[in-house]
Amino acid sequence: MEALKYWRPLAEQGDAELQFTIGLIYNSGQGVPQDYAEAARWFRLAAEQGDAHAQDNLGLMYEKGWGVQQDYIQALMWFNLAAMQGYEKAQKGRDFLARKMNPDQITKAEFIARDWMAKHQ
Repeated sequence: MEALKYWRPLAEQGDAELQFTIGLIYNSGQGVPQDYAEAARWFRLAAEQGDAHAQDNLGLMYEKGWGVQQDYIQALMWFNLAAMQGYEKAQKGRDFLARKMNPDQITKAEFIARDWMAKHQ
């Protein structure tokens, strides 16, 4: 995809919106070979900057095991972070996933999310 030549350097410099966009491109295989691991890498970069859409997508990837090792605790943590920003899709993902988890897992995910928030405020 031609646009990646221009977007990648800006994304590598920290543009969260472009990091998320590149994640979407690799996630869908739009103009590039579909690569969930590469999508997760770009979503993580944007998610670490607080991008709620990227946090939600990363949560889904952890829930499904797409490009990352399946991990419900990590998934719930990312869903929680996006949901705390009012992102409705993440709230639904969080609630759906929590029904599959035991109370200890939920508590651990909530602790990790609070810890992440404290470090990124």
